[in-house]
Amino acid sequence: MSADVVVVGAGVVGLTTAVCLAEAGLNVRVDSDRPPGETTSAAAGAMWDPYLVEPAHRVEEWGRTTLAELNALSADESTGVQLIEGTHESRVPRPMPEWGSAVEARLCSPGELRQGFVTGWRYRAPLVDMPRYLHYLTERFAQAGGHLRRHRHRTLDEAVREAPVVVNCTGAEARFLAQDTAVRPLRGQLVVMENPGIRSFFCDDTPGAKELTYIYPHSDTVVLGGTAVDGVWDTRLDEDAAREIVRRCVEVEPSLAGARVVGHRVGLRPVRTEVRLAEESRDGTLLLHNYGHGGAGVTLSWGCAREVAERVRGTVGLTL
Repeated sequence: MSADVVVVGAGVVGLTTAVCLAEAGLNVRVDSDRPPGETTSAAAGAMWDPYLVEPAHRVEEWGRTTLAELNALSADESTGVQLIEGTHESRVPRPMPEWGSAVEARLCSPGELRQGFVTGWRYRAPLVDMPRYLHYLTERFAQAGGHLRRHRHRTLDEAVREAPVVVNCTGAEARFLAQDTAVRPLRGQLVVMENPGIRSFFCDDTPGAKELTYIYPHSDTVVLGGTAVDGVWDTRLDEDAAREIVRRCVEVEPSLAGARVVGHRVGLRPVRTEVRLAEESRDGTLLLHNYGHGGAGVTLSWGCAREVAERVRGTVGLTL
């Protein structure tokens, strides 16, 4: 089928971009070699958290736009988004991150800190059940008239022949498709357990910590993390890493001891020195790039998608 815009990639960044464009009245198709439920996004934790991403001034803007969208979506249970309170804590003294003001974070009292932690901040933010959320975005995209196609583009030169506008949202795969050696994989692994009754999130925010440690509760399950292995493309389960994730999280939250493991997730975060949100003209097609969000794809998704929509304005004769 013909389209005004083809979005390459069906993760959270690609689907959100496609939703924004389709709801503006454009004929949009998403091309992906994997369905949304099999992308790296489906393996994410995930919650609003501007995680190790540059450029800082743009990240703040994109993050605040996305925060407002996710807060609104939390009113609908079907989205998989819920507002939940919890803490980021550090084993060494450190200041609160600048983004804390966006969620009205406050410093923890000594009695609120977990054993071994010396500072922290408490706040309320969107926590996202990614499989449910990706399903919601897929349905919303379809309701706006969008179409998903299972297809792998070998090159961007192939993709730009598909429509007047192409948006590259291929995450870590942009290293090959866009021939961008600045983007690389950061392998992440999570453990999903039955929820023993945990109602608040926790994240170890100690600077320079060798491993990620976080606990994200959903209604019946709790997602435990995690790992961040630089430059590794292997997405097979590492059982030793899984056991270590559980050990660290039980140390922080003893109620997890004995909870049943119900699943494992592995994905490749698309790490780049800076998010690439840029455009170029190729063979008469407007080609936009929207990738390199690292572990902050959910956090920046709506802000970046809205900017892509703004850049497309007028290209196909529509006002977005």
